[in-house]
Amino acid sequence: MTRLEEITQNLHDVQSRITTPGVTLIAVTKTYPASDVQILKDLGVNNFGENRTEEGAEKSAAVDGIWHFQGGIQSRKLKEIAQWADVIHSLDQLSHAQKLESLLTKPIDIFLQLSLDGDPSRGGVQEENLSTLAQQISEMTHLKLQGLMCVLPLGVEAHDGFRKVSEIHTKFQSEFPHAKYLSAGMSGDFEIAIEYGATHIRVGSQILGPRTARR
Repeated sequence: MTRLEEITQNLHDVQSRITTPGVTLIAVTKTYPASDVQILKDLGVNNFGENRTEEGAEKSAAVDGIWHFQGGIQSRKLKEIAQWADVIHSLDQLSHAQKLESLLTKPIDIFLQLSLDGDPSRGGVQEENLSTLAQQISEMTHLKLQGLMCVLPLGVEAHDGFRKVSEIHTKFQSEFPHAKYLSAGMSGDFEIAIEYGATHIRVGSQILGPRTARR
C-alpha cells in the first residue's frame, strides 16, 4: 500500500465516523513530514494542527491551509507562533494574551484551554478563572475568542470528562455568546467528544498512523 492509499483509507474511515454536521476536523501533523500534509491537502483537508513552533513554521510555509497551534505556550516562542498560526487552542495566561496582542498586526482566533484538574504541569485555566481571562481578552483588538479547548486528564472516563467540559462550555457561552466553539477530542475519543458538543476535533495517528514509526 502506498502512503497516499494509506492516508486516503484512514482519512475516509475517520470522516465516516463524524456523523454530526459542521464538525471541523483538524489533522494533527506533528512529527509527520510535509509530504503527508500535502497529501491531506490534496484530499481536501484544510485544517492542520501543530504542537511545535518550528514544525508549524516549516510546514505552513510549504502547504497552504488553516494552521492551528495547540501545544503548550512558551512566552519566548510567541513571536514565532504569531507569524504562522491562524488559530491558537492553548491560551491560558493573561501575560501571553497581552504579548500576543502587542505582536499581532492581524486578528487571530483564540481558544482558552480549560483545565479540569488544576494540574499546572498540563496547562489550562480552571473553571472559576475562565470568565475573568475571557473578559480581558474580549477587550483586545487582535485576539478573537472562539471558545474553549480541553484535553481530558489521564484516568478520567471520557463520558464523564466530556460531560463536565460540555457543562462548563454551556455556562461559559451564556456569558460570552460569541465563544460558541469547543475544541475537544483526539484520535482515541473524538466520537465521544462530539456527542458532548465538540465542534473541533484534533486527530493525528488515526489518520497518519503511529508517530513512533515516523520520527
